[in-house]
Amino acid sequence: MDKNSFELKGIPTLRILNYQESIDFYTSYLGFTVDWEHRFGPEEPVYMQVSLHGLVLHLSENKRFDPGVIVFVDTKRIRYLHKTLYTRNQAVTPEVETTPWQTLQMEIEDPAGNLLRFNETVVE
Repeated sequence: MDKNSFELKGIPTLRILNYQESIDFYTSYLGFTVDWEHRFGPEEPVYMQVSLHGLVLHLSENKRFDPGVIVFVDTKRIRYLHKTLYTRNQAVTPEVETTPWQTLQMEIEDPAGNLLRFNETVVE
């Protein structure tokens, strides 16, 4: 990398309200791996990192974070992602839709109300 340039990488922190529901959602349903967890004490809120195919998220029970965040996820092969999730839980997997601006999109809400907006730009 040029010494006069820089790189940026964002890692959103999402508030979670129920540890077990969130673990089940992010690992069992979406397929994320828990990279690490931290608590300042046994009764303190968890702060953790999960990752899946290059997407890294921080999840926290800390009340200073508000739930209801939207995370835009640039996605390749969204239909394969949909098929994978659909085989895990048909009842909660939304369809992939074509947006008015001609992308493919699938929005999935986690148990705390955070929205993961998976979006694929269609190249014709």
